[in-house]
Amino acid sequence: MAALSRFAYSLLWALGMPLVLGRLLWRARRQPEYLHQLGERFARIEPTRQPTIWLHAVSVGETRAAEPLVKALLAAYPEHRILLTHMTPTGRATGKSLFGKFERVQQSWLPYDLPWLARRFLRRVQPEAGIIMETEVWPNLMHAAQRLGVPMLLANARLSARSARGYARLGGLSREAFAGFAQIAAQSEADAQRLRAAGGRAVQVCGNIKYEVEIPAGTAETAARFRSWCVQRPVLLAASTRDGEEALLLDAFSQLAPPGVLLVLVPRHPQRFDEVATLAAQRGLVLARRSSAQPIGEQVRVWLGDSMGEMAAYYAMADVALIGGSWLPFGSQNLIEACAAGVPVMIGPSSFNFAEAAELAIAAGAARRCSDPLDGMRVALSVLAQATLRAQMGAAGREFCARHSGATARVLALLRPLMRG
Repeated sequence: MAALSRFAYSLLWALGMPLVLGRLLWRARRQPEYLHQLGERFARIEPTRQPTIWLHAVSVGETRAAEPLVKALLAAYPEHRILLTHMTPTGRATGKSLFGKFERVQQSWLPYDLPWLARRFLRRVQPEAGIIMETEVWPNLMHAAQRLGVPMLLANARLSARSARGYARLGGLSREAFAGFAQIAAQSEADAQRLRAAGGRAVQVCGNIKYEVEIPAGTAETAARFRSWCVQRPVLLAASTRDGEEALLLDAFSQLAPPGVLLVLVPRHPQRFDEVATLAAQRGLVLARRSSAQPIGEQVRVWLGDSMGEMAAYYAMADVALIGGSWLPFGSQNLIEACAAGVPVMIGPSSFNFAEAAELAIAAGAARRCSDPLDGMRVALSVLAQATLRAQMGAAGREFCARHSGATARVLALLRPLMRG
């Protein structure tokens, strides 16, 4: 039955390739990087004889989460290269920013999930083990890994109730894919239960690697420069916002914020920078851009964070952070980085991607749950006005992250028996 389902799935992929390529071209209008190294998407990858650990991080969030794991792998396996694969240009750019200085870290696109492409990719790369970050499960890729003897580890695995229902609709196809993992390192017990129900076998709770945030070198200096450009004004940070959220947050800011407060707005996707600038202008809010690299005047109400790889500095400069992706039903972006930076966190009603982390941060006193963008802005401004409360919430955030560290070491322990060496 699983073989028949996989055949139907592969046939749909093959028939849909014109649409897939059309969508790639469409997205390349705004992000030309989608077409760079296009052959890699069809497994045209140079073979290597160097022992390889392959790690897949689909986009920005997974790539940033993988940082402590990649560095631990480099230290634990000094003879190996790490092949880091992605699906999005922003993920690939983040990988280059984080790991470009490491000669043993190389990057590629992950090929489309057609059986012959999956087999060609694995035969050319010849990884001793494959690591998938979070929940990027591709049936043909998993089947090819089993056939070719490549042990697979699902690291930092999370599976929301909604995603579990989606996988369940695929029946035996998804169950076979989850069963193909030699090890699954779940973020929480709730994730572990859903992963077992989805077909996962060797499932262990290892915690969330994202708690082990490493502050990039130079972050304090960059944050201090940002603060000097902003003339030491009180700063609200809207971090990694998604389409539709900026308009709501800008409306709330216009309605509630006193003139001296500065809103630093950092959209998650760089192709939307200009669109977000237009939204501020439509509301009569004077806006400046980080890319101008110069001090801003007192008349500026919104500072647009139109840069890549500087989120840690934005958090370090902020007095209060509103976490993007949580104000509309996107499931939230990562709030852990904000907690690690010691900045009080406001999170909206949608946090299914970080359900456990959000609830634990709230319980620890590091974050507040808000009902909508207007409520979020109101609570953020209240916290902004109370220096003692800000300090307490910031300290609680740092302690919260420190208390939940150790996931990377547990994931490495699961990987070690899978390595041939």
